[in-house]
Amino acid sequence: MGACASHRGARYVLRTATSDDLGGARAVMLDTIYRDLRSGYVPRWHADIVDPETAYLRPERCTLLVIENRGEIVATGAVRDRGPQAPPNPQWVADRFPSGTTAQLCRIYVRPEHRRHGLARQLVRELGEFAARAGGYTALYLHTDPAVPGAEPFWRSLAREVCDERTLPGGGQGIVHFELPMPAPGATGTPAQ
Repeated sequence: MGACASHRGARYVLRTATSDDLGGARAVMLDTIYRDLRSGYVPRWHADIVDPETAYLRPERCTLLVIENRGEIVATGAVRDRGPQAPPNPQWVADRFPSGTTAQLCRIYVRPEHRRHGLARQLVRELGEFAARAGGYTALYLHTDPAVPGAEPFWRSLAREVCDERTLPGGGQGIVHFELPMPAPGATGTPAQ
């Protein structure tokens, strides 16, 4: 890890978060759930944002990455070691991505003024490589809210759709579930499609 992108004089540094980064990471996450997701803080969905140290820094097979620009955290991305739960997700999706063997990519958020510089793609690549190195994971899973501008096309460019809940009777939660290819341990570069 280290310098990951440069754009118009802006220097971005991607690294594993430390406890000193948690305030900045939490700010990016909370701003995103209020501004982009428009859900606000919901304890059952966002407990990891309140306590990212317990969720991401302590467990060996979890991580939180941050991207810094001029001393400010401008992007986040994480791996958690649990799959989607049913409910609220369809049972067959939960069965396909069981906790323990599923690396769930989450909290891949970039501040609006830093978007379109390849930061999210860099985070996805690094998170996939982390999951491969951690061992024991057989799947890379994520879900997204297609109402967030740009989210669905971004994920469709990297991942394979598993379930679009908008097509289910009643529309489910309206989210789209994706799977990414698991990189080979020690591999570098963007995950193959």
